[in-house]
Amino acid sequence: MSVTHAPSPRAAAPAAPDRRRIFHGRGRSHGKITRLMSPGDLGTVLKPFVFLDLFDNQGDRFPTFGLHPHSGLATLTYVAEGSVSYEDTNGATGILREGGVEWMRAGKGVWHAGGAGDPGRTRGFQLWIALPPLLELGGSESLYQGASEIPQVGPVRVLLGEYAGVANAIAPPSDMTYLAVSLQAGETWRYDPPAGHEVLWLAMGKGAVTAPDLLEHGDIVIFDRTAGGVSFTAKSDAEFVIGSAAPHPHDLALGYYSVHTSPEALAAGEAHIAQIRERLVAQGRL
Repeated sequence: MSVTHAPSPRAAAPAAPDRRRIFHGRGRSHGKITRLMSPGDLGTVLKPFVFLDLFDNQGDRFPTFGLHPHSGLATLTYVAEGSVSYEDTNGATGILREGGVEWMRAGKGVWHAGGAGDPGRTRGFQLWIALPPLLELGGSESLYQGASEIPQVGPVRVLLGEYAGVANAIAPPSDMTYLAVSLQAGETWRYDPPAGHEVLWLAMGKGAVTAPDLLEHGDIVIFDRTAGGVSFTAKSDAEFVIGSAAPHPHDLALGYYSVHTSPEALAAGEAHIAQIRERLVAQGRL
């Protein structure tokens, strides 16, 4: 029997026809990682969302990413299944398990690392978000939420922002919502973004849904910027992440691990990253 979930999100615009799909892709796979969005391609269309990786080790040992820097952006890693390890130069270290979130706002610069957690299958998403000028050279912060700390409304986990009157404790850097949705086969769910959220996209992590065309594991879809939302029906047990936001009104100045709003801000962020590197070398950590 079909089950429908359709709570109204915060400040949603009046009901309107479903948004039209304007892009449908599958990204580029490198081992256990599939790059679905980068700042130099889809990120220019979806900013403030500028980067998205889908990771899935298929039960093999997960690769380890040693200490590496970021500035001018925030990262949000969501573990849909399994676990990952983490470490950062703000002093945090540990294991992030299924359903958990790692939030790191780099500001003017931070280094972090990640890799294998407990043995077994691990899969999830890592998202990068471009910061506004007031935050891109500010202080860094690292926050880690276990599954029980992430608010849930029906099939929806609120990873960032607010949905159906429920908000995650993490303060988003600008007006945005980021959700993880799990549907059983036959279930239908509709998302009507808050007013002003012109940016809307979805990435499939498991199974298949129709919206109205078929979307399958590994797909990323961009919707147009008209008013209205999108309805989804699960063809099999399915999981996906969906993001909506007010557009980021700034250019992207790109470094290898950095995203800023101007060349000057990029230079300042990379200078601070270099200072942290000197300290890590002196400590024998690099």
